[in-house]
Amino acid sequence: MDSQAGPGSGDYVALEARHGARNYQPVPVVVDRALDCLVWDVEGREYIDMMGAYSAVSHGHLHPRLVAAARAQLERVAVTSRAYYGTTLGPFLARLCSLAGFERALPMNTGAEAVETAIKCARRWGYRVKGIPDGQAVILVARGNFHGRTSTIVGFSSEPSYRDGFGPFAPGFRHFDFGDMASVRAAAGPDTCAVLVEPIQGEAGVIVPPPGFFRELREWCTRERVLLIDDEVQAGLGRTGRWFAFEHEGMRPDALVLGKALGGGLLPVSAFLADEPVMGVFDPGSHGSTFGGNALAAAVALEGLRVLQEERLVERAAELGPYLMGRLKDVQRAARPLIRDVRGRGLWVGVDIDPAQGSARRLVEQLAQRGVLSKETHETVIRFAPPLTITPALIDRAVDIFRQVALQAIRR
Repeated sequence: MDSQAGPGSGDYVALEARHGARNYQPVPVVVDRALDCLVWDVEGREYIDMMGAYSAVSHGHLHPRLVAAARAQLERVAVTSRAYYGTTLGPFLARLCSLAGFERALPMNTGAEAVETAIKCARRWGYRVKGIPDGQAVILVARGNFHGRTSTIVGFSSEPSYRDGFGPFAPGFRHFDFGDMASVRAAAGPDTCAVLVEPIQGEAGVIVPPPGFFRELREWCTRERVLLIDDEVQAGLGRTGRWFAFEHEGMRPDALVLGKALGGGLLPVSAFLADEPVMGVFDPGSHGSTFGGNALAAAVALEGLRVLQEERLVERAAELGPYLMGRLKDVQRAARPLIRDVRGRGLWVGVDIDPAQGSARRLVEQLAQRGVLSKETHETVIRFAPPLTITPALIDRAVDIFRQVALQAIRR
């Protein structure tokens, strides 16, 4: 490295390539600092963040109220474990339960940990409440699901690359087709304790289910005495233009999984929420986490909920989501046959690229070269999920650049 000029992007890329595991293939942008919806690399180039760290930065980068809350808490206490009570966890849980409409919440760190918590809770509920014989409980999961990366969770993924080389996998899961109630009924049996499902399948390409599916699924789960567990790690906390995506269907799940945005873009925070008849299956020693619900995390998450509410960021997503969707559909009309579909809800949109016409990864890299950050999934879909603080002007700038990139790809 040049000691006078300082390390450049290439130096940092080389360091990660030399010492890091090869489990990611990042877009070649080395982020040095960020503020709200803008990011700057090591060389000082500016980018519009249209990715929002998979919804983890819904409040915008380094929201001043969240940074202040973190600093204030860091001067008091950060981590003591759940061996003791504290002054921040109770207020956070109370606010979260009030907003989500559940009686209890169990705090964890990552989204995958909260999903693992949901799995444990569903199984124990199946044995202790529904009366399923021990060791026989089954959870129904959708094909195309993405609930995390633990060995249990990838075991019920339908994506071969997520499973390859990581078995043997835990039994107790059956698949159904996302959005298809006939498939749900066919997969179910007397041993079914729960349905674990995303309201929108993000990693699968921002797949929105048919209208009425979740309402019908809710009714079926009630009739069959099956828990409906809604994984809103990406979709929750305003991303779709409602506090929670299940509200679009006018229904309520039995349990809710939250993460990503819950940490305000500063640190990992997740939670599993349910009412007492479900959450009551946990007793002291049955589940836990050293860092889950730590004082610092609870302080930041509580302020994050206040910011979402007081700065009306959920309403902002509801207002600007259709605008972003409309602008991207305009690009689709201009860039046929490259763009096959534009779909999503709120500030969460997937642009489906025809692989015969172009590469989603290549388009993402070209966008980055021109100052727009996004990310591909499954090699054919470009995801746009900016912070909820995005402005119409920044949307226009980002979409105009995407239009240029898409039209250039067609001309090649």
